[in-house]
Amino acid sequence: MKPTTLLLALIATHFVPQSALAAEAPVATRAAGADNFYRSASVKGERVSFRNQYQMEVVGTLYRPQGLTHGGRAPAVVVGHPMGAVKEQSSQLYAQKLAEQGFVTLAIDLSFWGESAGTPRHLVSPEIYSDDISAAVDFLSTQSFVDPQRIGGLGICGSGSFVISAAKIDPRIKAIATVSMYDMGAAARQGLNHAQSLEQRRKMMKAATDQRLVEFNGGPAVHVPGTVNKLEADTSEVQREFFDFYRTPRGAYAAEGERSDLTTQPLFSSLVKFLNFYPFNDIETVSPRPMLFISGDHAHSREFSEDAYRRAGHPKELYWVKDAGHVDLYDRTDLIPFARLATFFRQGLSGK
Repeated sequence: MKPTTLLLALIATHFVPQSALAAEAPVATRAAGADNFYRSASVKGERVSFRNQYQMEVVGTLYRPQGLTHGGRAPAVVVGHPMGAVKEQSSQLYAQKLAEQGFVTLAIDLSFWGESAGTPRHLVSPEIYSDDISAAVDFLSTQSFVDPQRIGGLGICGSGSFVISAAKIDPRIKAIATVSMYDMGAAARQGLNHAQSLEQRRKMMKAATDQRLVEFNGGPAVHVPGTVNKLEADTSEVQREFFDFYRTPRGAYAAEGERSDLTTQPLFSSLVKFLNFYPFNDIETVSPRPMLFISGDHAHSREFSEDAYRRAGHPKELYWVKDAGHVDLYDRTDLIPFARLATFFRQGLSGK
């Protein structure tokens, strides 16, 4: 099968009723060392909320490192979750691991997802997603235990592109790291390895705008994979990789009030907003703030980290994790280079 992305599959599947996608019985995880729901013995999470510039409530989990002296201020890192996920999936794991290394961390739910505000649910809005990250910087900057001059951003999967988008216009984000990054704009326009044709893109655009009109006239919303709810004989390897995380006990999570069969599935009529999203344009202007791009050497998404690295100014680093795929770096603690991330932020947020 040719390389595919979430969006290539949408053209064929967006009219399938969700009731027809009955959830398959969970299968045992195939990933050694997977620990998405890690709970640190040394740092505790605190639910916090604040408003972005659109006056929408953003909800996150704040972690403070042990040993903060009274009146002391620590460096901080905002952590963004994979596209379609929520903070309980991957980002809280990273936030806790970094907090154990002395950072204040804040794992947020992007608007329209998880506990954060926004209707309709699962709306695609890369501009608002990026503003959520800057809003998290606003929040951290006002905390007495955070040094506002030492705040960084970490984005996993799709949030890698949202963190870069935010950092280009928010110089308060002093160091930027991405893990298993997806450029959601490029994925929408051209697919993996440029496998999506302009004609396919046009078909998706027409289908999405037709559905938008249905919803404008009061018709039902349509949500699309995302991650499929059932494996078929011809399900792509990329979808199987996501299924193994999002549709099994390894990483499955539904926020309160959320239908489990709709998790990870964006609102189809809004997907075209990604076509206008170009997070890597002007990425070189982030320099001289440091950038770190981490990818598995077997990741289907590695092209996006390579592209960002090629375009970025200095200082920059492209860090390959040996024998790791895309989803492996969501939760496989035996593979995720937490020590490299901690060193990067320690140096990048040194204030020097």
